[in-house]
Amino acid sequence: MTQRPEAITLKGNPMTLVGPELKPGDAAPAFSLKANDMSDKTLADYAGKVKLISVVPSLDTPVCDTETRAFNEHAAALGEGVVVLTVSVDTPMAQARWCGAAGVERVQTLSDFKDHAFGPAYGVRIKEIGLLARQVMVVDKNDKITYVQLVKEVADEPDYDAALAAAKAAL
Repeated sequence: MTQRPEAITLKGNPMTLVGPELKPGDAAPAFSLKANDMSDKTLADYAGKVKLISVVPSLDTPVCDTETRAFNEHAAALGEGVVVLTVSVDTPMAQARWCGAAGVERVQTLSDFKDHAFGPAYGVRIKEIGLLARQVMVVDKNDKITYVQLVKEVADEPDYDAALAAAKAAL
């Protein structure tokens, strides 16, 4: 498996990402993640929709909390043709608890806790700590990646405006 040393930092400390660096034009890798009700969700479940995928280390951290709430606020304006997904390694039960407490209803949270396959497939598994790096992607209706922002410092927020514009452009 590809390893990308010093691809990101966590509070200034270099971290290694496991998996390929995905770019616009690449096919989105297939995935199977757990929804809050423990059901399996795959890329195919969102066929025909634009997918804005926000990958975060843990919903129980301030920046991930802020990011997921921000995308939740903007999700309705994107329309029915776009689904907003937040992926972390938090358990589905923890994600459900967090969504309930935060009032997040428009973002679907999905968990990579079970087999940890999403992280390496999408090139966002942080080798040193086992969490996922902060990355925002837009995947079009044909499952092609049209936008990627790997946030170089895990403690920083993504460029929301650019991600939302990319999602709208992919419609």
